[in-house]
Amino acid sequence: MNTSASFQGSWSPFEFFNFDFTIPVSEKVPSLEDQSSDFPQPTQDADLLRQLSFIPGLKEILMLRQVHALEHATVWVLSESKSVYPATEQATNVQLDNELLGGLSTDRGFYLYGEVNISDLRRAIALARHRITSGEWDLAVHPRCGTNLSVAMLLTAGLAVGVHLLLPFRPIEQLIGLGLAATTAAELAPDLGSIAQRYLTTAIPFNLAIENITRTRDVWGREAHFVKVGWQE
Repeated sequence: MNTSASFQGSWSPFEFFNFDFTIPVSEKVPSLEDQSSDFPQPTQDADLLRQLSFIPGLKEILMLRQVHALEHATVWVLSESKSVYPATEQATNVQLDNELLGGLSTDRGFYLYGEVNISDLRRAIALARHRITSGEWDLAVHPRCGTNLSVAMLLTAGLAVGVHLLLPFRPIEQLIGLGLAATTAAELAPDLGSIAQRYLTTAIPFNLAIENITRTRDVWGREAHFVKVGWQE
């Protein structure tokens, strides 16, 4: 389904990362008359691309962020459908994660690793796209994303260097400081990684159209399904 490409006067490029995952899903989707720039707008990436089309690689960056979110949402949906946990009568807000599934995003689509029936994958992608663009924006964030690992490594390195410079250059103090730095980084990394995903490495896939799904191998020779996408206004 094509979304409207009309320019909204209240929108600006500085609202590029402006969406909030802390609001309950039931409260995230306002009525059309109550919608404001506090929520992700279906046209915000398309508007940004039109305004800044002179920037090389901008479209690829925008597509990569949207593909990344769709990849995460698809893994969540497949994990729900393939859950090893028995169904209960009581509703739960806990998201189930199937660790046998994984993904890798590119600006042309994403690889989905794991044993998945292609029909199930096709349905999961359609459902994931519908849910994430309808307000379930928390589906864009995944705890096993490589963003979290990158944040953890950068945070550990930064804290280690800071401790090294601040503490006396004696072995015992340096070892204690390194341990504290590693512990602190381990505690902070999950939350900071989620923030990085929400505001930097993912975006709601309003402009993605699924073109085809093929069984293939990635550049390392690993078998996977590749979900090819295209840009739509």
